[in-house]
Amino acid sequence: MAKLFIVPTPVGNLEDITLRALKVLKEVDIILAEDTRQTKKLLDHFTIQKQLISYHKFNEHKMVEAVTERLRSGQNVALVSDGGTPGISDPGHILIAACVKEGTTVECLPGATAFVPALINSGFATDEFVFIGFLPHKKGRQTKLKQIAEEPRTQIVYESPFRVLKLMEELKLHIGDARQISASREISKMFEETVRGNADELIAHFTKKEPRGEFVVVIAGQE
Repeated sequence: MAKLFIVPTPVGNLEDITLRALKVLKEVDIILAEDTRQTKKLLDHFTIQKQLISYHKFNEHKMVEAVTERLRSGQNVALVSDGGTPGISDPGHILIAACVKEGTTVECLPGATAFVPALINSGFATDEFVFIGFLPHKKGRQTKLKQIAEEPRTQIVYESPFRVLKLMEELKLHIGDARQISASREISKMFEETVRGNADELIAHFTKKEPRGEFVVVIAGQE
């Protein structure tokens, strides 16, 4: 029976990919890629030649039927994102849910995801935590920030370099300076960096040093 394989890919260093992930990418019939150009660089690096089909947040709804039809016909399909595990703040959930509903086997490989190294590096409590992903840009953002202010567990937020300073200013407004924040960028890449401190300290840091790279922001829980 055909399978949909969910294949994590490196968030930075290409050597972070697993041997099993490489084996699956070599053996499947097609690979669904968030950005085919990005995935081709990965495949070329490991000398893998495979048909790539674009599957991203702007076409995932209309692609579901075409992909499930391929699976029905017996083709094995791998789903990858630009980096990390598909479905974690990346496209994947809609297709996976459709496959589960149809009874198609879904196999998710263990592997890279950006928030785990950032959580560990923060030094905050890891026994319980809340993964939030990207905050809404407008509607619902203030509600989420209020929830962060009241949450006793460690919380994890993804943010772009263009909005990270704004996020720190919003966190200062909602949680004050008593709680610690850890901001990690460029995880597993050459310029990986983690900055820790309260909201004021991180505002000062990112005002002086322009944020670069994608960020994972970890916020200590409310005591």
